[in-house]
Amino acid sequence: MTDEPPLVLVVEDEPDLADLYATWLKTDYRVRTAYGGEEAVDQLDDEIDVILLDRRMPGLSGDEVLEEVRERGIDCRVSMVTAVEPDFDIIEMGFDTYLVKPVQRDTLSETIEDLLTRDSYESGVQELFSLSSKKALLESEKSQSALADNEEYQTLSERIEELREELDTTMDSLDGHEDYAGFYQEFDDADEEISLE
Repeated sequence: MTDEPPLVLVVEDEPDLADLYATWLKTDYRVRTAYGGEEAVDQLDDEIDVILLDRRMPGLSGDEVLEEVRERGIDCRVSMVTAVEPDFDIIEMGFDTYLVKPVQRDTLSETIEDLLTRDSYESGVQELFSLSSKKALLESEKSQSALADNEEYQTLSERIEELREELDTTMDSLDGHEDYAGFYQEFDDADEEISLE
């Protein structure tokens, strides 16, 4: 058992930006930086707790790095931090959260803390968080008609409902976790607003 701070891997092909993120984070975390996809793949190991991953990079893209992370079975949380506006293709991607640049220091820190908290939950809850964040992101970016017409989005919504039903049986054991309850309630509220429109 180690008391070392969590390890964050910053993957960003703009060195100045990568170094800025690292400077922001190094007081609270151990930080590695990779200035591109190939360098990121070389640094992947089981020590990593969180990856901040740019999508659009020359050579190996962030999407390809993410695939490599999941194929290797590295148990870490991943946040995309990118200038690429989210589209329906994000539904099939194995990330946990998606931040659109520019990103403020507080947002970056809060995202990492949230991801580290999620890591303590069982896999079903983690999947619910990930899928719900994708759903909320798409709902903030897409029109109601675009959402209604997209089959992948409909499948995503159905999977979230399935997970909620499965997890309802374990909700009592999570009552003490205010962060989970609050997060869950936020998505319930968002869903109600969508269904009323």
